[in-house]
Amino acid sequence: MQRRSFLKNSSLALVAAGGARAIPIQKQKKDGIGPSLALNAYSFSRPLLGGSMSLEELFSFAAKTGFEAVDLTAYYIPGYPEVPEDRVLFDIKKMAFRLGIGISGTGVRNDFTVSDPEELKSNIKLVKNWIVAASKLGVPHVRVFAGKGEDNVEPRKNVKSRIITSLQECADFAENHGVMVAFQNHHDFIKSTKETIEIVEGVKSDWFGLMIDIGSITATDVYGDIEKLIPHAITWQVKENVRSGGVMVPTDFEKLMKIVHRSKYTGYFPVETLGEGDPIVKVTKLVESLAPYFS
Repeated sequence: MQRRSFLKNSSLALVAAGGARAIPIQKQKKDGIGPSLALNAYSFSRPLLGGSMSLEELFSFAAKTGFEAVDLTAYYIPGYPEVPEDRVLFDIKKMAFRLGIGISGTGVRNDFTVSDPEELKSNIKLVKNWIVAASKLGVPHVRVFAGKGEDNVEPRKNVKSRIITSLQECADFAENHGVMVAFQNHHDFIKSTKETIEIVEGVKSDWFGLMIDIGSITATDVYGDIEKLIPHAITWQVKENVRSGGVMVPTDFEKLMKIVHRSKYTGYFPVETLGEGDPIVKVTKLVESLAPYFS
């Protein structure tokens, strides 16, 4: 879809015209602490990759809607998977700053389940390159995956060991650049909460932690598993739906936010919408559902 067509047919036209409706969101200060609401750029993947939405428009929408930050997945930075020249990164950093929006994190599409040594080395190098880029952007973390493991015939314990070793190497590298590595439970090779915790606890670094993707938890009791995972959380992907018995159902935000506030989590709380529909409408609806818990 061309940019002009997207602007004309989407509620993004309100943003372009400076008329976005701000949703009254404030940082929850229960007992003096609380999370900071952020927007995951993946919600706008199609318009961003299709060229019908610019990063400046994304940041502008986030700021006017009431978000404190944008989680800017690296896919939407020009040149990905290669890291662009510093000027591109610095211009993005300046753009966000001038619009009053933070960049809460970034992320890559890696696979640490691959068995070929050179391919694995390439995946680790990808993460390291974007760790350096994140430090230049002033971004606090780089999100990574375990990997798909689709064609792997090795014993499962061997693949998990390789994932942990690769994450450890990345975390050690990240420490020297002042950037954290966030492991996302992505419903790929690692699916269960038990194995997710095994991976996270296997990496020995203060510069490593978990991105809780609430839409990728496969347990019957999703919220019970969120409570198990939250001690390891350094960031989130909060979605409008969760898995329950293999079926996607609407997220119970009241139940979720009670868990979050009990845990006294104080970091960024990025939201993400998926699927068909106008992303402006979908994101706005999701934020309206969360607004009561941030005011």
